Amino acid sequence: MARNGTNADVAMEEGPSPCKRVKVETVDPASPLNFDSPDALFESLISPIKTETFFKEYWEQKPLLIQRDDPSLAAYFQSLFQLTDLKNLCRLGMYYGRDINVCRCVNGQKKVLNKGSKVHYLQLRKDFDQKRATIQFHQPQRFKDELWKIQEKLECFFGSLVGSNVYITPSESQGLPPHYDDIEVFILQLEGKKHWRLYQPTVPLARDYNVESEDRIGAPTHEFTLKPGDLLYFPRGTIHQADTPPGLAHSTHVTISTYQNNSWGDFLLDVIPGLLFDTANKEVKFRTGIPRQLLMQVDDISVATKRLSGFLRTLADRLEGTRDLRSSEMKKDFIRSRLPPYYLGDGSNFSTPGGKFPKLNSRVRLQFKDYIVMTVEADKYASALGLRFPLSHMDALKQLWSSEIISVKELKLNTDAEKENLVLALWTECLMEVI
Repeated sequence: MARNGTNADVAMEEGPSPCKRVKVETVDPASPLNFDSPDALFESLISPIKTETFFKEYWEQKPLLIQRDDPSLAAYFQSLFQLTDLKNLCRLGMYYGRDINVCRCVNGQKKVLNKGSKVHYLQLRKDFDQKRATIQFHQPQRFKDELWKIQEKLECFFGSLVGSNVYITPSESQGLPPHYDDIEVFILQLEGKKHWRLYQPTVPLARDYNVESEDRIGAPTHEFTLKPGDLLYFPRGTIHQADTPPGLAHSTHVTISTYQNNSWGDFLLDVIPGLLFDTANKEVKFRTGIPRQLLMQVDDISVATKRLSGFLRTLADRLEGTRDLRSSEMKKDFIRSRLPPYYLGDGSNFSTPGGKFPKLNSRVRLQFKDYIVMTVEADKYASALGLRFPLSHMDALKQLWSSEIISVKELKLNTDAEKENLVLALWTECLMEVI
């Protein structure tokens, strides 16, 4: 929660509406993963490694390979996405670039084999079978419920966007050259086997994608083969390449990625403008003009660097004393782009409020707390997202946020009408449940 000025509005920003989803097939077998909470899901995904161990020893530091001999997990992973799914998906209208890429690694370079715009299944299988091309399917959680279910829980766990791509590679073939990414990578092996080679990063915790030549990367630091049910993690910047061994029909794996543009550097770029704006409003030295012709100087910039160093020290002092930190674009991007909550196909309609109508004597609770962000903004027109309430509603909103269940009449507002209007506004947006 960020506070900026006293004449602010309280904005409750929510992610995509939970009702906006495409109904797809029910998946068998039953999941061996624990979906009780985001923490439980992550720990079951990396089992037998504990979450504390993972973040202490592996996260952003080194790869983790988990090879399992669990038939139930292998069967579940296989059900997440299969080569046979492509035929039905192509009937829905898939397009090259947006949904699918077809590619192959040739002499250390990525060769894209996309044909036109719309994907035709027969051509896709021809490229796969005859040209030994890899099929890269973008964001499969749009069509596969279980992947949606996993990814939205991981977004709650990380507090960061989570993406995915499926790679299907025929026998004795490689889709991508050695490269590194700007994302934290989790590989789930779904079908067949995939031979992996990992190399020492040339750019640790890289901020972008880059292809590396074989003569630059040296010998692999890790080499292994994944089978269904196995999991591989490696930090951004880790150079990697993978191929399907001979003697197999094909390999299918899903890459689940997170923490793109989510570093301290990115956070500084996001919060410093707001801090600088507030400081300049309060301290006159930030509003004095720069020296004449400073922008035209090339050699002697000592005056500018000395003054800027002083300004930065002032900002640092203000930063250490502040209780509020305004994240602007990072927070908005996460709220706008994250997945909505997953629901089983129980016939519920989440586009309209359901259950009892809230009244003064009702006992209520907030729904989707993992998807709601409360902010305080000086300009009531600054954001186009979410619900807005007067600053006088802040204490009542905090009550709703911190309470598991609360009576409407206990809310800290001046009148009963304000109390009823607040919960009604939240109930209308499917954010409030009457107990």
